[in-house]
Amino acid sequence: MAVQSSSLVFQVKRYPPELVAPANPTPREVKLLSDIDDQKGMRYNIPLVLFYHHEPSKAGKDPVDVIRQALSKTLVFYYPFAGRLREGPNGKLMVDCNGEGVMFIEADANVTLDQFGKDLYPPFPCFDELLYNVPGSDGMINCPLLLIQVTRLKCNGFIFAIRLNHTMSDGSGISQFMKAMAEIACGASKPSILPVWNRELLCARNPPKITCIHHEYEQLPLDNKSTFIPHHRSFFFGPTEIAAIRSLLPHYLAQSATSFEVLTAFLWRCRTTALQWVNPNQEVRLLCIVNARFGNCSFNPPLPEGFYGNAFVYPAAVTTVGKLCNQPLGYALELVKKAKNEANEEYVHSVIDLMGTKGRPYFIRAGSFMISDLTKAGFRDVNFGWGKALYAGLDKGGLGDIPGVSFFVPYTNSKGEQGRVFPICLPEEAMEKFEKELDGVLKIKVNNPMILVSNL
Repeated sequence: MAVQSSSLVFQVKRYPPELVAPANPTPREVKLLSDIDDQKGMRYNIPLVLFYHHEPSKAGKDPVDVIRQALSKTLVFYYPFAGRLREGPNGKLMVDCNGEGVMFIEADANVTLDQFGKDLYPPFPCFDELLYNVPGSDGMINCPLLLIQVTRLKCNGFIFAIRLNHTMSDGSGISQFMKAMAEIACGASKPSILPVWNRELLCARNPPKITCIHHEYEQLPLDNKSTFIPHHRSFFFGPTEIAAIRSLLPHYLAQSATSFEVLTAFLWRCRTTALQWVNPNQEVRLLCIVNARFGNCSFNPPLPEGFYGNAFVYPAAVTTVGKLCNQPLGYALELVKKAKNEANEEYVHSVIDLMGTKGRPYFIRAGSFMISDLTKAGFRDVNFGWGKALYAGLDKGGLGDIPGVSFFVPYTNSKGEQGRVFPICLPEEAMEKFEKELDGVLKIKVNNPMILVSNL
C-alpha cells in the first residue's frame, strides 16, 4: 500500500548563478583521470540533496553566505573541482586545473520543512527548482564540475543541493569533499582529511591483463523493459521488514548474509517479477556496487586516506527470468553473494585493463538492475553548523536516462525507526505490481504500511 505524495507546489526565487573560485591561488596544471573515472558509464551528472532544520543558535547567520565562503576556501585544497574537463587522444579525460570555479546559486523558497511532510522521502516536489539546471552547465567537457544551490526556507531551515560530474568522484569522494566544506564552515582552517589525487593507482597496467570475466560489460540491444517512461516511488525498510525477509531464507543463509545482500536479492527478484518478462529464458543481471576502499575488494596496500576519485566496480550476477522468479529467494541471494565475493583487488585491476584496451565500454543496461549502498557514505553527517541533515541522498530512483539504477539511503523516520529508504524507478504498471509483490511477501497490514511515500 502506498501513501500518495504531497501535491506541494511552491515558489523559488533564484539569484543569478555565479562562479565560486578558490579563495587563494592554486596550481595551474593538467591532471589525468583514472581508467575507472573516465569510463563511459561514469560520464553523467549525479544530484544529491540535503535538508536542514532551523538551528536557534545560528540566529543571524546566513547559511548561503557561510556555505559560499566555505566552498571557496575548500576549493583551495580540492582545486581540481574548480577546473574543467578536457578530452585527449582516444577519449582520455583530464582536468585542466584553471581555477575557473564551480557554479553556485543562492535561492529562497516560500515553503517550510513541515510542508514537505513528517517524513522526507524522494521523489521531492519541485526538485528542478531546488537544483536549477543552469543552461549550458550540464555537459561533460568544459563545464563546471560541481553545481551547488542553497535554498533558504521560510522556517529558517535550508536545502543544500549539489550536482557532481561523476567522472571526478564517487559517493565516498564527494562525501569527503562535503565534510571538508562543513568543517571549514564551522571554523576549521583546513580539512581534517586532506585530499589525495593519486589517480594513477587506478590506471591500466603495462601490459594490460584482463584476467576475469566481466558480465557487467557485455553488450546487448536495449528492450522495452530497459527503457520506459519513469514512475517514481520510495520504500522504507526498517528492522521489521528486514527480519521478515530473512525469515524467507534457510537458516545458514539468513545468518551469514548482510542486510545489503538480503535486501538486494529480494528487490532484484521483486522487480524482475513486476516487469513481467514474456520470455522466461531472458537473461537478467544484478550489478552490485563494490567499493575498492573496503573489505574483500580493498587494495594491499590500501588506497590512501583522502583519495576522492572513483574507486568501485560493479560485478554482475547473471541468471534467467524463469530461474530468478521461480526459485526460492536463497537462489538470488547466493548469486548476489557470489558476485560480490568475486570483486577483489585483481578484479579491479582487470576492470581497469579492460577499460584501457576495449574503449572504456558502457556497463550493460539491457536486462540489468544496479543497486548502490549509500548507508556508509556519511552524507547525513555533513554539518555546516545547523546540525546533521534530516535527509541526505538522491532525489529519486534512476539516474539521468538510466532508469535501472537504485540506491539504499540511510534514514530515521518520524517514529524513530532506523532503516533504509529505497527510491526506485519503474513503468507505472510495473510499479503497482512491484508494490503488490512487496506487500504480498511481507504481509504488511493496511494500518502499518511499509511503503511510506511517493508517487510522481
